[in-house]
Amino acid sequence: MVVLERMQYKDAPRIMMRTNYNSNLNEQIKHIPGRMWSKSLRCWHIPDTEASIKKMQLLGIPFKWLHQTVSKQNEKSSSTQNKWNISRNKIAPQNLPLLEKAQEHMILQGKSKSTIKTYVNELSLFLSDMGNTDVASLAMTDLKRYLVTCSEQKKLSEHTIHSRMNAMKFLFEQVLKRPQLIYSIPRPKKPLQLPKLLNEEELGRLFKAVTNKKHQAILFTTYSSGLRVSEVVNLELTDIDSERMQIHVRCAKGKKDRYVQLSPVLLDILRAYVLSCKERPKRWLFESSFTGGPYPTRTIQTIFSNAKKAAGIRKDVGIHSLRHSFATHLLEKGTDIRYIKDLLGHFNIKTTERYLHVSKRSLVNIVSPLDDLFKKGIIEK
Repeated sequence: MVVLERMQYKDAPRIMMRTNYNSNLNEQIKHIPGRMWSKSLRCWHIPDTEASIKKMQLLGIPFKWLHQTVSKQNEKSSSTQNKWNISRNKIAPQNLPLLEKAQEHMILQGKSKSTIKTYVNELSLFLSDMGNTDVASLAMTDLKRYLVTCSEQKKLSEHTIHSRMNAMKFLFEQVLKRPQLIYSIPRPKKPLQLPKLLNEEELGRLFKAVTNKKHQAILFTTYSSGLRVSEVVNLELTDIDSERMQIHVRCAKGKKDRYVQLSPVLLDILRAYVLSCKERPKRWLFESSFTGGPYPTRTIQTIFSNAKKAAGIRKDVGIHSLRHSFATHLLEKGTDIRYIKDLLGHFNIKTTERYLHVSKRSLVNIVSPLDDLFKKGIIEK
């Protein structure tokens, strides 16, 4: 039996294959395209694609997932990645260097990996849509016409169009040195989407549904300090300062460090988790027992999803809802919004002010005019 777990290898999604030595099985694995042997991990790993899984099934290799089967979210991710690869293959030869120059420029500017990935993917789709047209010769009217097509025919969302425009803006301003081309094009208004959160009763059910100490510690850390999942996986043992009761969040979104409070309850939970480990973490607070590196974010998302299902919570929320719940509950308890802004690591307080719309602290004192009519005897139930 082969045990599968998702991993990152040189920023590419891969599937780690754990198995006891079996010469026949090794020969079967060698027939999977893109398979690689890791000397350090002493295991095979293959591309994280549906094609790899189907090939394993065709070869008759028995396998199971360490944490889950392929989820709809991962299937969507794989299909999206394939879509980007297809788009890149359709880029005309004269336009392909623009994509490479844009990527090089972003690396030199020190943009985050997620920003580079988003911009490169959006530019791949844009350049693919342009066909054999020389993108460097496009006028503002051409770009307006293209964005109208994105909205009316391709039915792209407002968020996707904003993302596409940001990538196009970078291309024309930074690579082609035409700064005013995108500037004057109007942008679609984004819908105001309020943060999705869990109430205290739901949180209680969620946490009780998790029995694994490591998984408990991960979810409690996320909620207790309002961290992003990317921040949780990158926590190191030395970031937990029990003397000052602080957690050091290093190089978070926007390459910005910050300190957040360390709850005494969370400290006890973390100590219990570390003591329960067969192999104590060496560097990372939540260390993968297979890779020795940070715990995969996908695995944490799966842990949350499984806990939510076990707790009977039907809300359409992900693990980021723990961060939203943290901020909203602090606001309802009377914490100054400026402190919440710093704890969350927001650059602009307007981002934090979203939680004013979901907080019930002010709403509980508002009396509906319907209640007044009933109290005055004007209407009856």
